[in-house]
Amino acid sequence: MLERIFSRYPVDRTSLVMILQDVQTEFGYLPTDALKEVSARLQIPAAQVYSVATFYNVLSLVPRGRNLVRVCMGTACHVRQAPLILETVKRELDIEPGDTTVDGEFTFQSVGCVGACAIGPVVEVNDIHHGHMNVNKMKKLLDKLEQSAKDEGQS
Repeated sequence: MLERIFSRYPVDRTSLVMILQDVQTEFGYLPTDALKEVSARLQIPAAQVYSVATFYNVLSLVPRGRNLVRVCMGTACHVRQAPLILETVKRELDIEPGDTTVDGEFTFQSVGCVGACAIGPVVEVNDIHHGHMNVNKMKKLLDKLEQSAKDEGQS
């Protein structure tokens, strides 16, 4: 199932994170069967593979929405009103951090820091930073993403 991914890396524990990233890119998350295959192929205990898979925020054991919305709650963003942005996303999407909308369009996360403190508060959508965020800008961004999803659904 994962031969193409394994062929890109040395088959040893030093490749674990890179292989997990590629598996996630392939499937949109880390399926249990894939984790077992990685464990067997790299000869790493399944518990260790699972530990790495759950350690990094970028990796997910469950399918994510088409749009991944991350609100930075690091200190610089927090003092610049990130909690208000977080509440806005919760209200607008009607989900809690860590959840995915029923339609599968959005996964919402609260993260410790995205490393863009100078432009905080920051919201990251599909790996693109949106800095100097405020409640109104957040609502407009979500509306734009929702409209884009509707437009694609009509195509």
